[in-house]
Amino acid sequence: MGLIDKMRNAIKSFLQIEPALNTGVTIMEQMDFETNAAKNRIWYRGDGWELSQLYKQIGGDRSMFWAAVPTRGMEIRKVHTGVPKLIVDILTAVVMADMNDIKLPDELTERWDSIVKENEFKTLIGKAVTETLVIGDGAFKISLDGEISSDPIIEFYPGDKVDFVYKRGRITEIVFKTFYRENASSYVLYEHYGYGYVRYELMKGNSKVDLSCLPQTSELVDVTFDKRVLMAVPLYFCGGSIYEGRGRSIFDGKCDNFDSLDEIWSQWLYAVRQSRPMKFLPPAYSPKNPYTGEDLKPNPFDNIFIESSGPVQETTTPPRPELIQPDIPHESYLAAYITALDLCLQGIISPSTLGIDVKKLDNAEAQREKEKTTLYTRNKIVGVLQLAIPELIRKVFYVIAVANDESLPDIDVDVPFGEYANPSFESQVETVGKGRTQGIMSIEAAVDELYGDTKDDDWKAAEVQRIKAQTGTEMLNEPVFTE
Repeated sequence: MGLIDKMRNAIKSFLQIEPALNTGVTIMEQMDFETNAAKNRIWYRGDGWELSQLYKQIGGDRSMFWAAVPTRGMEIRKVHTGVPKLIVDILTAVVMADMNDIKLPDELTERWDSIVKENEFKTLIGKAVTETLVIGDGAFKISLDGEISSDPIIEFYPGDKVDFVYKRGRITEIVFKTFYRENASSYVLYEHYGYGYVRYELMKGNSKVDLSCLPQTSELVDVTFDKRVLMAVPLYFCGGSIYEGRGRSIFDGKCDNFDSLDEIWSQWLYAVRQSRPMKFLPPAYSPKNPYTGEDLKPNPFDNIFIESSGPVQETTTPPRPELIQPDIPHESYLAAYITALDLCLQGIISPSTLGIDVKKLDNAEAQREKEKTTLYTRNKIVGVLQLAIPELIRKVFYVIAVANDESLPDIDVDVPFGEYANPSFESQVETVGKGRTQGIMSIEAAVDELYGDTKDDDWKAAEVQRIKAQTGTEMLNEPVFTE
């Protein structure tokens, strides 16, 4: 046996590695999907009183600002900044402002215009975007009700009123929940929308009851139709990492930051109130009740003073009132506020989109760079809508075909969106012009890049021909000579 073999055997006998024990880790979730949706909705509503009630009921970390209960006599005013609602509303406005007219085949345009008017379609899409950003997901429901309209009725249900049934990773059924209250009793109507059927269930507590128990549901009957048709379209912008099969709210992972922002702002306001000028008044100068002559007690808001008799010393000069103005460390509060606000907005929206003045001296290019976060979020929302809206429109016409016992039509739908935060026309002309002069862009590519979706294909083709004619590159027919 050689020296190397002896060393190897010695190491084997000395070093023994045991496998790791299979240790289980149990994590308790604080909230289910419905409770989390309720929490996100309260944040969006933006009422401080509701936030205080919410965090005192859901449990969890009692040291959080909205859950903490101050010591009696040391209460501070809790103020909500309203940033969560502002984020969602601005994102919705940015997306909906760029939504152009929907393009359908000519033979369907008139019927679609009637459906758009009946359902206020653009307002409906705006509501869907808002609810989906807040709750995490939702679904469009298509129904027929001749007593209300001759056109299909489109409704949007947010995620807290929708359940999804999956099979092999695909949605096979969407369950819509509608809540009723009748004679001091609560009911829930479950509408099961699947491929080729709609089925209704009315629940009172944990018991199933007849649909005739409520006047609103007494005329509902189960229906079956073409198994290729599902009269509903799901909608979510981000896949959830917490709740399997559900979307993710834009507030998920940000609520602690919103709580910290409210705490910093509330403390700042408290410091401002506490730093009001303090008056030290001799007894002769203290406010008196004009009717009884009694001293008026100070209150913490507007009549703050301290009664002082002055120093004990031999002097003929009587004590005089004194005014002291405390200093506020506003630079520290401002730095903390900006840091907390940045954490709230990171990965969602740019401060300049919300109207927050980051630097007044920024030029247009710097401002566009700061808009990139908004652009990424906006593009994600637009990408989902460009798939969901055409699917919704196709299913609306599928429902019409099923109701009229017709074959399902093959419909080509285009939902164009304009550009957001695009460069100025002058800078685009300069950039495209450089590409043309350097020979790396064709006339067709230059025209398409310059005008984008603002002009249709026919106009751009005509513009290309005009440019070629003016520059002497127009293609002419070969002349024919006859004898």
